[in-house]
Amino acid sequence: MSRISGRLRRSGAVAIGIVAMGAAGAVAAPASAATPVYGEDFSDGLGTFTATGSVSTGTYGARLRGSRVSSPAMTSAAIDLTGRSDVTVSYTRAASGLDLGETFTVAYSVDGGTFTALESSRTATGAASFRLPASAEGGDLRLRFSLEASSILETLTVDDVLVEAGNGGEPPGGTLPPVDDVTEPGPYAVTIDESAGPGDDGWLVYPANAGQNGVDHPILVWGPGAGSDPSDYEDMLRQWASHGFVVYSEVSSSDGDYMVDALDWLETQNARPAGPLYQDLDLSEVAFGGHSRGSIGTFDVAGEPRLATTIHVAGGSFDGNGPDNLRKPALYIGGDDDFATGNMERDYTNTDVPVWFNILDNTDHIIATRNGQHIITAWLRWHLADEEFRRTGDFLSPNCTFCDLGDVQHKNW
Repeated sequence: MSRISGRLRRSGAVAIGIVAMGAAGAVAAPASAATPVYGEDFSDGLGTFTATGSVSTGTYGARLRGSRVSSPAMTSAAIDLTGRSDVTVSYTRAASGLDLGETFTVAYSVDGGTFTALESSRTATGAASFRLPASAEGGDLRLRFSLEASSILETLTVDDVLVEAGNGGEPPGGTLPPVDDVTEPGPYAVTIDESAGPGDDGWLVYPANAGQNGVDHPILVWGPGAGSDPSDYEDMLRQWASHGFVVYSEVSSSDGDYMVDALDWLETQNARPAGPLYQDLDLSEVAFGGHSRGSIGTFDVAGEPRLATTIHVAGGSFDGNGPDNLRKPALYIGGDDDFATGNMERDYTNTDVPVWFNILDNTDHIIATRNGQHIITAWLRWHLADEEFRRTGDFLSPNCTFCDLGDVQHKNW
């Protein structure tokens, strides 16, 4: 998984709350081509599990016994799912003697978050297998088995705990070549056409060997801040294009119609046999974004149905109504020394779609995009290139890749 250089994941504290059954989805068979990530048969004791209450081990596995004093439970150490997808948890269990109102629960937690129930029942025997949701991919997984029963004759026996995942340790999914570090240039050489677009006055920044190996390239239309033009963002436009995105940028306005016109023009380029991007664009994976006035223009046309996401850097709407146009997940980046951050905070409050917001440390209005460019790269790779493992590892966990760069908030996921 990509990370800020030199930064390692830190394991968070384990929450002890258990929420309702069913959040992980239906029982499912292990993924095809799955490989074991973790296993425990309790033949040598609890292994990496720690226990509270009455828990014993033997040839039968691990046995939790009811008690009027303290409810028994056992919790695994963190299981590293970095670069893993299609995660499946399986085990055998046998509940014995539980009365009405007494239950056992099997639950999982990702990156120290709240435990989510895989199953909660009074009677069950045999093997169980659950496919975890995509939000578990790439994180630190913990498993918890617990029993709510009052008699030592009431038990839950667990054995053959197994975690499997696909991709053989490689980054899961994705429509672009994988990368090790989003802070580094991607695998593509970059070409720039400085006389592109509907009026021949925009920049088209794209992979020089677009379409190689059958890749269809997602699209980013970028709006510069007021008083600037694409040349002021050249290093960032190059960075995103090197990761496989086709980026178009021109002088922005608070009216975002120019972005829609640019997307229409890119569609014609995809259909033009003599053009450098003929049939090489992924027209189903499109983002609009911008800095300052470019962000305001993005809000203006955020309801464009062809969009998969929008990106807003140091550019809150003046009246707080910009988020009303949002239909897809949005990325907000501000700065702790930026005059526009107050407007962005109001926009965040008024946002009803999934949103992730980082107020970057030591960042003013001018350098917000440069300081946030690697966040944008990871966001694009998640939302336009289908790298779902970034959801947890890079953005939505307490110890996410970018969480120590500033004040992070997110909601509606």
